[in-house]
Amino acid sequence: MTSSIPASENGTTPKPEKPNFALQRTFVWLGIATASAAMTYLVVRASMRRAPVDPTSERIQSLIDEANRLLRTLDDKKHG
Repeated sequence: MTSSIPASENGTTPKPEKPNFALQRTFVWLGIATASAAMTYLVVRASMRRAPVDPTSERIQSLIDEANRLLRTLDDKKHG
């Protein structure tokens, strides 16, 4: 009767390797945690990115500021 594990050249049988399931499980969870952290970082970074400055929006805001300044001046003259 022969064993299911083949003998090596020097006649000894190799020791069957025992997979270390705890270590594998640790690496899997470490990978999941790393992927989650990276994804969170990218989402936060993308959401905090400011919109590019639009020249039209700047011009509109400056016109609004100027109109408010003129209205305050007129209001001061009216009450003063």
